Amino acid sequence: MTNPPTTPPSAPPERPDDASQVGVRFIDPAALARIGNLELVARWVVEGFISGLHRSPHLGFSTDFAEHRQYVPGDDIRHIDWRVYARTERYYLKEFEADTNTNFMVLLDVSGSMGYGSGALTKLAYAKYLAASLTYFSHRQRDRVGFASFDEDILDYVPPSAKHLQQVLYSIDRATPRGQGSLGRALAKIAESQRRRGFMLLLSDLYEEPARVISALGPLRDAGHDVVVMQLLDPMERTFDFSDAATFEDVESGVRLPVVPSRLRAEYQRLVSEHVATMQRRLGEHRIDYTLVDTGKPLDALLFDYLLRRERLRTVK
Repeated sequence: MTNPPTTPPSAPPERPDDASQVGVRFIDPAALARIGNLELVARWVVEGFISGLHRSPHLGFSTDFAEHRQYVPGDDIRHIDWRVYARTERYYLKEFEADTNTNFMVLLDVSGSMGYGSGALTKLAYAKYLAASLTYFSHRQRDRVGFASFDEDILDYVPPSAKHLQQVLYSIDRATPRGQGSLGRALAKIAESQRRRGFMLLLSDLYEEPARVISALGPLRDAGHDVVVMQLLDPMERTFDFSDAATFEDVESGVRLPVVPSRLRAEYQRLVSEHVATMQRRLGEHRIDYTLVDTGKPLDALLFDYLLRRERLRTVK
């Protein structure tokens, strides 16, 4: 990542060299933590992000998120919005509100391992900011928003509704790390409860074998839901850049183990990289979108990544 820009958050972004940086203002999650109010953070992040998208002429998809979708061959050209074309030089079709509403659910892992953080934020705290921002963003698109938190089972559940924004944000805000985690039982219950197809966003550190993750997500995918997985890892979980010998404790099982980091670092990094690569490959084989999230990085790029993935899923349909 480049250094944060010197312009204030409300200023339009400079023309990027890479289209993936459009609308990105490099918001440090640790700075967001000082704001305190989760809803205020979500609104500030999303409104600023969207403002940046609207001001950029280089966006590859609609900036009128709730009202347009990109033209694909076979669409009725009578529905092309020529005003949008004049602004973007890309073809977009006007949609009715009833066509754009969908169920959007955040599935938040709150198992004990999500409570780890080497810096200002734990993985769970980062995930909560991300969940709140994407929920607010989806509500702004007129989606019905819902939420579920889980460890080995569902702990909190808010069914998708156009009227549930405040309830979802409240549930996200009060989520705390606890106990051992397992995806299977919780996600099976969620799949059973969601009769209407929708968009499922899983936020987890995925401390399970890839085969078990695939098995747990299967019922959601089989039910016709679009599934996006964001695996959150703390920077130190990837680098193991500890200097002194210490006793490490598994926050879920309580098992303690004396370790000399320098002796294990190379092998540890290899195993983590292998786990991440396997997870990405196996999920891709099952048509499940995957993103690795470094909780030491700014939040904005993830919003853009999410928007690209969601647009792609909608276009594929």
